[in-house]
Amino acid sequence: MESNVLSVEPEEMVQRIGGSEKTIMNRSLCLLLAFLCLGTGCESLSKQSANSSHVNPPSAGIQADDQVEITILHLNDVYELTPVSGSREGGLARVASLLKRLKRENPNTISVLAGDLFSPSALGTAEIDGVRLGGAQMVATLNAMKWDYMTFGNHEFDLTESEFHARLDEIRFTVLTSNVFDSGKARIPNTVGPQVLSYPNPDGPPIKLALVGITMDGLSSDYVRIQPPTETANSVVAKLRPDVDVLILVTHLPLEQDIEIAQKVSGVDLIVGGHEHENIKVLRGQRFVPICKADANARSAYIHRIRVDPKTRKASISSELKLITSDLGDDPTTAKVINSWMTRGFGAFQVDGFEPKQKVAETSKPLDGLETSVRNHPTGLTRLLADAMLRSFPGSELSLFNSGSIRIDDFLYPGAITQYDVLRILPFGGTVKPVSMSGALLRATLDQGEKNRGGGGYLQHANIERRNETWYVGSTALSEKRNYRVAINDFLLSGQEEGLERLKPRANDDQIRILDGRPVDIRSALIQEMKRVFEPQ
Repeated sequence: MESNVLSVEPEEMVQRIGGSEKTIMNRSLCLLLAFLCLGTGCESLSKQSANSSHVNPPSAGIQADDQVEITILHLNDVYELTPVSGSREGGLARVASLLKRLKRENPNTISVLAGDLFSPSALGTAEIDGVRLGGAQMVATLNAMKWDYMTFGNHEFDLTESEFHARLDEIRFTVLTSNVFDSGKARIPNTVGPQVLSYPNPDGPPIKLALVGITMDGLSSDYVRIQPPTETANSVVAKLRPDVDVLILVTHLPLEQDIEIAQKVSGVDLIVGGHEHENIKVLRGQRFVPICKADANARSAYIHRIRVDPKTRKASISSELKLITSDLGDDPTTAKVINSWMTRGFGAFQVDGFEPKQKVAETSKPLDGLETSVRNHPTGLTRLLADAMLRSFPGSELSLFNSGSIRIDDFLYPGAITQYDVLRILPFGGTVKPVSMSGALLRATLDQGEKNRGGGGYLQHANIERRNETWYVGSTALSEKRNYRVAINDFLLSGQEEGLERLKPRANDDQIRILDGRPVDIRSALIQEMKRVFEPQ
């Protein structure tokens, strides 16, 4: 079989880290990009699930220079309905406007979300009649946008099993997965395997494009079983490749796993990914497979344009990172749905004693809650929370919390901080507790926290620092021969954090012991600290 050639536009590849852009492949190097094999064929290997009521059917599309053009709008890791970064970026009503524009330009446009939709979000924790929203607001909004496809991210499984299945029952778009199954290893209801889309070709058999969903493994959920991503991709691609012209993986994987697939799995043309929260575009593998990820919370979206020569069936792919800003305008239909859910959620918070719109404090400096910041180093926001915990229990010598407790993944600009902002910072809530911890366990905990840098298990703390490989509590070197009074968040005490299982207290445990003292709500502690720092009496 004659192989096709897939080329990638020679544009700069950039990776945005902490709000700045770092060039990782220059234009001249990109000019060297060449030759990805594409198979030919005409048989669809999978069919649309009867449980999925909305499918974006391929149409004649645009024929640019006799090319069949297919457009993919790509999002990943979306937790907020409304704009973030002080309304500067994001907002699903703006994305809806962009999607409508792309479909007017090319009817052969499909929308794809590469994982993380159901959880976590502040609004998703709101309870109405005793039932958490649990991502219902996200599903309803994508339904209103007439979204097309998604695959599972790791945070889909934050939900209880009943919440998870409720969301799948509500979805009117298609959930793709080739490696996530139920606990009995059967297909999960309202999900489908690989999808093959057909596009009319005036010069021969239809152009075939395959979409394959792959999710990271190693998750702790007890109601799903996840097969190894690379092995699954290799098996599925081998079966699909002879019968399609373009093959796209929709993944929610750490970048290193995407790269492993690009290097080991033959026949992949494009990896549309998620999980990192920061925009990334890299080329990996012998055939320079593009791996693209957009910024979380719809700060940006990728627009992938695929052009296939109808005679030779050779394809080219160009990928544009599109910033989602107010210039796009709000789609009225989507905005109405969003406003309805925000009203319902805020009403539920009020029943629980919160006033979401109420100002907590007026800040004079920005607070960095971006995931790439808080999981790698202290920020003004993490210091506020650590200090708030330390003040919760007079006599505490230090405080500790896992950076994964902070989920806002946003930059709070100078100005009013509301109670809803606090809910966004700490959507999981929780409490602060006083413990007595041995110096030996404390040292081991702090060292493991450093090893967890880059992940949610990276530890933030107050009144302790590392200097020249030595930990100091205040001005005194940490001693393994004494115990310390530590203010710590309840999640760390659950023993569920990576490498920190030993923090879970046990009966007659002389290494860690919970002290007397009523637990303090962590959100309330942060609110009080913000008032103390920014609104002194």
